[in-house]
Amino acid sequence: MTRTRHSRSRPASQPRTRHPWIAVVCGGLATFAIVTTEMLPVGLLTSIADTVGTSTGTAGLLLTVPALLAALFAPLVVVAAGNIDRRHILSVLFVLLIVANLASALAPSMAWLLASRVLVGLCMGGIWAIASTLAVRLVPTASVGLATSIIFGGVAAASVMGVPLGALIGDLAGWRMAFGSMAMLAAVVLVLHLWSMPPLPVSQSVSVRKLFDALSNQGLRLGLIMTMLLVAGHFMAFTFVRPWLLSVSGFDPEWIGVLLFAYGSAGIMGNFIAGANAARRAGWTLIVIAAGLAITQLLLFSTADGAWAGALVLVLWGLAYGGVSVSVMTWTMKAAPKALEPATAWSVTAFNSAIGLGSFVGGNVVDRYGLHANVLAACGLLLLALCVAATIQYRFVRPGAFA
Repeated sequence: MTRTRHSRSRPASQPRTRHPWIAVVCGGLATFAIVTTEMLPVGLLTSIADTVGTSTGTAGLLLTVPALLAALFAPLVVVAAGNIDRRHILSVLFVLLIVANLASALAPSMAWLLASRVLVGLCMGGIWAIASTLAVRLVPTASVGLATSIIFGGVAAASVMGVPLGALIGDLAGWRMAFGSMAMLAAVVLVLHLWSMPPLPVSQSVSVRKLFDALSNQGLRLGLIMTMLLVAGHFMAFTFVRPWLLSVSGFDPEWIGVLLFAYGSAGIMGNFIAGANAARRAGWTLIVIAAGLAITQLLLFSTADGAWAGALVLVLWGLAYGGVSVSVMTWTMKAAPKALEPATAWSVTAFNSAIGLGSFVGGNVVDRYGLHANVLAACGLLLLALCVAATIQYRFVRPGAFA
């Protein structure tokens, strides 16, 4: 599959811990905390825009800035970390995450908010890059699929509890309290991490050359393209899901938290369904996810005048998107099993670049052409992602090779 020769970015033996699954759950809490911090503005976008005196489209930069910086920092953190124990790197990143959330809570202006989100971008890139390889470091090979689902279950759980609870706290106590609450959650996760995570040494550091050598893998490159299309298409629409639900579907503000909770609950189901299937049928799982996301955008557009029809589509949307993270990362690890840290770092870069670009382009489309045009544009990108996923299945997946 790949012409490069790398040692796995993991120690020769599993870390010594009597409770590896507790550490796996801690990895899930790590992704939950960082993704909740990343996505928090989604449920607070209108309130933040009103407070700091900016447009809804401009407020979308609160997603764009950290996502683009996470794309930059993911490979840089992996290279800069050298041979440092990854447990120590994660600890430092969680301290910075606490600081970033406190800075957001105290922000007096849009410029201050954006500055604090720069720090969030650094934490996102580093935590995602390291957490992506935790499963193969902590559990036997036969259990990697389940462990990966649990770790990336934190992403779906962030949609279920993180974003809706953030929106609820914002409605009850203001958006600043929502960021303050995230600072407290990050502190709790830091304590649990220090207690449960074993040492995570690496047998070989990742150099700049090894980082770029990984891109010679054609399967990995195609997976990165698909990831960008898939995630950008999703976030073009999802960044502005609150304005859509309020102004197009016609829901009252108090329903937003409930609807996002339903979306996220479906996402958790999608995560574990996709995780189980991606381990055996990675290509077909990606095809189903891409098709599902494209169809939900078409349904969202066609049911714009029906509130409860739109709510049902939102649940289907969550079910489809819930499997994205675990499926693209499973393909990444299958495509580049001998270069895990470089490959997953590039995957994090692609994923977060797509979040930033999707929300940025979506903001411009919304401000210029409206929410309906944005949904159709998002659907177009998702159809392209479907084509790439089909290419992966029929070009790279072979019986008995990647399943």
